[in-house]
Amino acid sequence: MADTLNDALISIKNASRLGRQELDVRASNLVGRVLRVFQKYGYIEEYEYVENGKGGLFKVKVAKTVNNCGVIKPRFAIKRDELERWESRYLPAQDIGILVISTTSGVMSNTEAKKKGTGGRALAFIY
Repeated sequence: MADTLNDALISIKNASRLGRQELDVRASNLVGRVLRVFQKYGYIEEYEYVENGKGGLFKVKVAKTVNNCGVIKPRFAIKRDELERWESRYLPAQDIGILVISTTSGVMSNTEAKKKGTGGRALAFIY
């Protein structure tokens, strides 16, 4: 229970495999930003922050079946011209799934990073 992002992504994957639509994950700023990217690409319907007196929770509604998701450890530095190499390493095929990257412009997907021409640190993947 040391890596909240890893715990959240494992919970999303397990809930999708079990057919559950709603789940609770521990809250952190990074988890919230990654969930925003997942929501933008339709992997989750919505999420909301709920204060529980212990740091808070995100109530997440899973939108579609998640085949696999996880964190990328260690958080490798990705140059803008190396994005396709990392996509082929973590995603099953071209244009299937997304990599979540932390850049100086904020947390975004690999397609947004390509459009902006920026690199960053690899955080997670989902497909």
